[in-house]
Amino acid sequence: MSLLIVLLGILFITETTESAEKWGQVGHYVTGEIAELHLTETARERVNDILGTKTMARASVWMDDIRSENRFDYTRTWHWATIADGKTYEETEQDEGGDIIWALEKLIAELKEGGLSETDEREKLKMVMHMVGDIHQPLHVGNGEDRGGNDVRLQWMGNSSNLHRVWDSDIINSFQMSYTELTRELMNAITPEKVEEWQNSTVQDWAYESVSYRNRIYDLPGNMRIGYEYRYFNKDIVFERLLQAGIRMAGVLNEIYDD
Repeated sequence: MSLLIVLLGILFITETTESAEKWGQVGHYVTGEIAELHLTETARERVNDILGTKTMARASVWMDDIRSENRFDYTRTWHWATIADGKTYEETEQDEGGDIIWALEKLIAELKEGGLSETDEREKLKMVMHMVGDIHQPLHVGNGEDRGGNDVRLQWMGNSSNLHRVWDSDIINSFQMSYTELTRELMNAITPEKVEEWQNSTVQDWAYESVSYRNRIYDLPGNMRIGYEYRYFNKDIVFERLLQAGIRMAGVLNEIYDD
């Protein structure tokens, strides 16, 4: 009987972990879907050729999928950057292996230059797609004190969580919408003027935008219990960052593949 309980417990933990991992990627799926809808015909054909059978939505999470592969250890620090409170990016000490700002600028330049092998181009394209999404999640540009909010333990809707997870997935998941439903909803807010404005920006601009939301993000109650009220006052940030990431991803890929 005890063995059965143990086995059922393992099964429950496995299913719960896999579910959390899948739903934790919804934001990336949304940005990939929005980007695909804003590619030029030439860029879309080229990107589809490179990705093969993978959709842009699915390809956008590949960089998380490879975290357990030793050969990609060099990308470990490419999911975030640090800009300390009151300091600029240049004034803040960075990881030796590079960060998301450095890596994005580097890989975008290499893709624009061309001459890459088929494998290198596919991998770097998927990395760029993922990192464009990451840098728009405000806590992927951390203050250098709490690992991008991972060390800020709290209760979300009555369940244990942390501030980073709240912004990565908890808020998005709480709307109980599929990534295609959420994409359709967000697309209603897109205008040609916004597309032009958002694409006329740099990687560092995106990072400083994330920093600009820091005060609102860390405005937490003393009992560290947050839920519907916190979501209400911050959902506009979440939705706009998803939109901006998708539109800017398309802008980058159009520059690379529609010359």
